[in-house]
Amino acid sequence: MAKTQVLAEFWEFLRFNKKYWLLPIVIVLVLAGLLIVLAQGSAVAPFIYTLF
Repeated sequence: MAKTQVLAEFWEFLRFNKKYWLLPIVIVLVLAGLLIVLAQGSAVAPFIYTLF
């Protein structure tokens, strides 16, 4: 399944079930995951892990 299909299906789920409050939660989780993945090999990693 393509990434765009997953996003489209998730958006359709939010619209159909009127669960717009899930969108900020998902965005924050994705951003936190990206922060951890991108900073894992850098010198900033020890400082980021103290946030969690």
